[in-house]
Amino acid sequence: MTPNRNNLLRIAVIYDGSFFWRISNYYRFTHNKQSHLNLSALHDYLRHHIAAIETDSRVALCQITEAHFFRGRFSLKAVQATRDPLKQLETDRFQDQVLMWAGVVAHYQPMNEAANPPEEKGVDINLALETYDLVVHKGFDVVVLFTGAADFSPLVRKLQSVGTRVLVPAFDLPNYAKTSQRLLEEAAYSLPFSDLIDKAVDDKYEDLLDAVFR
Repeated sequence: MTPNRNNLLRIAVIYDGSFFWRISNYYRFTHNKQSHLNLSALHDYLRHHIAAIETDSRVALCQITEAHFFRGRFSLKAVQATRDPLKQLETDRFQDQVLMWAGVVAHYQPMNEAANPPEEKGVDINLALETYDLVVHKGFDVVVLFTGAADFSPLVRKLQSVGTRVLVPAFDLPNYAKTSQRLLEEAAYSLPFSDLIDKAVDDKYEDLLDAVFR
């Protein structure tokens, strides 16, 4: 449903943190961009893209009013036991600064450090519950779900059942990350992000897309 052109369209961006950093590290260390994703520029790009499909390019009416990031985090004791604890703490601080500068709220869950190898525990459930709660109580028009996991398909269906459209950015990075086709089929909108970055498809917001890597 296209919103009234005189109404603000409210967008929430939800990050599966492990997936996001896998993508960002790929573009920093493997891709020829040699740069992490700039979250503020990414949000600006998403606003323009959603404006084009939802409000006939009236960008001023499309605002990202909230952004949330979900990820597991190791305890200080576990970090101190690593070969290079300072490097891990610096990495954590760098990631926190990236989120802070972009106005993204971080939600961390304790890692299951008893597992071998250690694994995230409860992050997916927390992401799904918090996202649904946000939509129900704050009435977002669009949720951008930055994940690749098919396990979030029921969440997409649930959000759309209450009238919130879901956009899933699609990535296909061999040996790094790939967005589930099932997830893309469930979402109201998808955005072929890795193809856009590699100029495999046309994009009228090319300058904004380039800014994501500055």
